[in-house]
Amino acid sequence: MAFALGPRAQAAGYKLAAFERTGSTNTDAIEHARAGERGPMWFVTSEQTAGRGRRQRAWIAPKGNLAASVLEVLDIAPAVAATIGFAAGLAEEAALEKVSLEAALRLGPDRPRYALKWPNDVLANGKKLVGIGLEAEAIGDRLAVVVGIGTNVVAAPEGTPTPAVSLATLGVQISAEELFTALSDAWVEFRGIWDNGRGFADIRKLWLDRAAGLGEKVAIHTGAMTLEGIFDTIDDTGCLIVRTAEGRLVPVAAGEVFFGPVASVGAA
Repeated sequence: MAFALGPRAQAAGYKLAAFERTGSTNTDAIEHARAGERGPMWFVTSEQTAGRGRRQRAWIAPKGNLAASVLEVLDIAPAVAATIGFAAGLAEEAALEKVSLEAALRLGPDRPRYALKWPNDVLANGKKLVGIGLEAEAIGDRLAVVVGIGTNVVAAPEGTPTPAVSLATLGVQISAEELFTALSDAWVEFRGIWDNGRGFADIRKLWLDRAAGLGEKVAIHTGAMTLEGIFDTIDDTGCLIVRTAEGRLVPVAAGEVFFGPVASVGAA
């Protein structure tokens, strides 16, 4: 089965570059933007060899996993562009629900349960299934925004800060190509709601409805320090708001998040 855009993505004018194997779909997207591509355009592969995640961690997609990046060239500020990651999480979660329907009917109460982890991950049964990374670069008077989405379809990495899992392990027997088609259509929906940041209030509400660990104990590593408290909400810029033991509400713009019992381990 070859990679193909869904009907909504095709109707919305998205283009597609599919690779049997590539170093990094994010790099491919940025290089195309530098060369004049203005999108919107998807770059996708089932085998990525040199991708990078947050904090420059390796983001490798072994054969059968999905690495997909979408290029949008926008007339917005970088701070606004950062909120598109929440729309990406919602799109991925919606695509996963769609392709998991057969497994949900077959597995019943043992079906995968998806949730969104701040800032840009998707969890399945509490384990990391999807990583989402954003890159942006000024192109003339506009901003080339690349949203990279990596999904563990057939295999999951070991030794990650949050334990990882694959769809195959969860009992969801689908291909990277099937998931991508669903994702490309879901992206059109949530990209439309986000509307260059104008619709982030609606995205925020939808995201919080699916948020992992909301109202629970959280520890966030922000470089040299660790902040502990309760995950209270996210604000209108996408910052995670932590309620400390003293009752202070502290905004966090970036960091590694650990929930519940894992919080005390991660904070050690």
